[in-house]
Amino acid sequence: MRRYLFYISQLYGFAIVRPLQDVIVSRGDEVAWFFDNPRKMMPYLRPNENILHSVAEVRNYNPCAVFVPGNVVPDFFPGIKVELFHGFHARKRSDERGHFRIRNFFDLYCTQGPDTTLPFQELAKTHGFFEVTETGWPKMDPLFERYTNATLKKSRNVILLTSTFTPRLSGAPELFEIVKQIAETGKWKWLVNFHPKMAPEVVQKYKSIQSENLVFLETDDIIPLLKAADVMVSDTSSVISEFLLQNKPVVSFRNRAPGPHLLNITEPEKLEESIAYALTRPDSLVSEIKKYSDRIHPYQDGRSSIRVLEAADRFVAKGRDHLKPKPFNLIRSLKIRKQLGYFRF
Repeated sequence: MRRYLFYISQLYGFAIVRPLQDVIVSRGDEVAWFFDNPRKMMPYLRPNENILHSVAEVRNYNPCAVFVPGNVVPDFFPGIKVELFHGFHARKRSDERGHFRIRNFFDLYCTQGPDTTLPFQELAKTHGFFEVTETGWPKMDPLFERYTNATLKKSRNVILLTSTFTPRLSGAPELFEIVKQIAETGKWKWLVNFHPKMAPEVVQKYKSIQSENLVFLETDDIIPLLKAADVMVSDTSSVISEFLLQNKPVVSFRNRAPGPHLLNITEPEKLEESIAYALTRPDSLVSEIKKYSDRIHPYQDGRSSIRVLEAADRFVAKGRDHLKPKPFNLIRSLKIRKQLGYFRF
């Protein structure tokens, strides 16, 4: 029996690794969880999920691989370190500071599609201490599970509002008044979900206008919301890409890298008419969305978790002797050791 570990730092990590957990368990292997912020994360753990509470427990558990939907992982944990990513490449900042930043923690990068695979393969050649395998993203597996009870009937269209927490990129504050006005008409049903790090005062403003027309939702799994919505309204959030994989339109507000796959607006007053246009699903827009989806995540078979696990197992089997040693990241390593109270080297 093989043992694996999930290292989770943020709420969004649950939905990324749970499809992978299903595959691990279904083949008779074992998986455990470790949180760097247990007080925040424990309420979202399910009864049948195994939590490890200390570094000593992790070392005794001795996983062959640690899967990480984030940027860092304790280098002193046993097992290879596998980067799963916490989102798509949203182009919020420069490549070297953002999605393609190499932090010297990972042995294997499991990429989502050509848009990220090719740059990481070039980085692998340059650095020489990690491998890259294109697998698709485990979080997306449930997105491609079809409804078994036919098409769900809705009395009105559903609009999903999302937003990044980065203040200079977030559209939530500036869109508040117009969203409130549109919601009051009852024309559409609004679902609102923000990044877990969103400023509390912004969250509170949207919670204050909840009604039968607008609901604010905090969840560890946004997939059901993506399926329920007809159109997304967002800014430069990476969740835009997740929604587009369904070939559904997105109205973006001052997106940092707008393209023909988005209906991008720069003024709040354009929001209502843009949503109405998006709901018509123009052929030209849907065609561009499809092209974009093929670049970022061409896998719609719901088997990305299987590919991730197979890639990790192959790496474990051959070891990392063919790679250069990972550079030691002293500052980040010390921060993690301090956080977890572990100072052995």
